[in-house]
This record gives sequence, C-alpha cells and structure tokens, in this order.
Amino acid sequence: MKTTGLQIFYLLLAIVGLFVTWYFNLQPRETGFIADLYTTSASASITNDLTVVVIAFLVWSFFETGRLKLSYWWWSACFVFTFLIAAATTVPLFFLLRERRLAASEGEVAAP
Repeated sequence: MKTTGLQIFYLLLAIVGLFVTWYFNLQPRETGFIADLYTTSASASITNDLTVVVIAFLVWSFFETGRLKLSYWWWSACFVFTFLIAAATTVPLFFLLRERRLAASEGEVAAP
C-alpha cells in the first residue's frame, strides 16, 4: 500500500498535536488542571466547545471503526489517549488509521 500525502499530513499533525499540548500540560500550576480550564470566560468557552467536539468525534469514530472494520483496539487506544495525551494527537491519528484502511480497501477492490 502506497503512503499518501494526506496520510503523512495526518501523522505530522498528530506529532505536532502531542508537542504543542504537552508543553503547556507540563507547566506548573497554582490550581488544578480542570480548574484552570474555567479561569476565564474565553478558556471556559473553548473548553466547552472542545468537549462537545471530542464527544462527537468519539461517537462518530466508534461507528466509523465498525463500518470500516478497523480494530476496536485502535479505537479504544484513541479513546484513552484522547484524555491522557490530547485530542490534538488522537484525532489526526484516527484519521491516519482511517485513510490507511480506505486505501487498503480500494486496493482490494481494484485487484482482480
């Protein structure tokens, strides 16, 4: 299976997502992480916005995993890593896995 530019893009985005979030996650805090999410109205708005987006992504990706016959192990890993690492890493990672599956499926259909 050939690696596409879109797959490389998703991989790079997952790597960038890891570093740009964990730099801030590792900073010392006076209050807890969750409390910091609601420090200002802007941070609360972004927190609530991302919460809805992440929930929608996790539900969609669960059904997409079944539709594409991906391993539910990968979906489970993405689910856990969304909260342990960052959605900025796991969403592009899932998109990468999805693109690879779609490319493999197209190869199966094209083969005689």
